[in-house]
Amino acid sequence: MMANKNELLDLEKGFWTGDAAYFKANADTKCLVAFPQMAQTMSNADLAETATDPNRWRDLDIDLKGIIEPGSDIVMLTYEAHATRENGEPYSALVSTGYVHRVNGWKMMFHAQTPLEPAAKT
Repeated sequence: MMANKNELLDLEKGFWTGDAAYFKANADTKCLVAFPQMAQTMSNADLAETATDPNRWRDLDIDLKGIIEPGSDIVMLTYEAHATRENGEPYSALVSTGYVHRVNGWKMMFHAQTPLEPAAKT
């Protein structure tokens, strides 16, 4: 099965802007996550609880850097993200996400973010 890049990017954008119901519908049963402040396996329900505010991000820009499909039902993508937090603070990160294809579509099973230092003002 060939992954549709646009479908995956739309899914990815939804994880930035979606609510708990979106997370429940589009994350796998378990998801491995890695952020500077934590790295762990999270259940679908626990992951969904992190998305209580769908307005937490705006002005999202995703610059896809690579996508691979190591198996017929697994795809990994990596990108640079730029967004604005709800409080107006800019945020940039290098992001990698893994999806597994289930009977009901692509489900996020891995997600990692490495925040980038803000650009120096000149």
